[in-house]
Amino acid sequence: MGRDYAGVLGPLAMFVVLVRGLTAGSGVEATLLAATVALVGFAVLGFVLGTVANQIIDDSVRAQLTAQLEALEQDRSR
Repeated sequence: MGRDYAGVLGPLAMFVVLVRGLTAGSGVEATLLAATVALVGFAVLGFVLGTVANQIIDDSVRAQLTAQLEALEQDRSR
């Protein structure tokens, strides 16, 4: 999930910065530098957020499965 988020957020941020630079009439070098920084920064941020989200989902599913298995074992022991 982290790679997916990085693959979406990074290019999206780069695109937004490039469009902003074109509409504002900014210099090519400054716009490309800002777009590259946005690409890398948001890709890293997306990777971290995606990894954390994946871990939270895994823990939640594992906890629910464990609770269901324990309830099933209790029902069988009765």
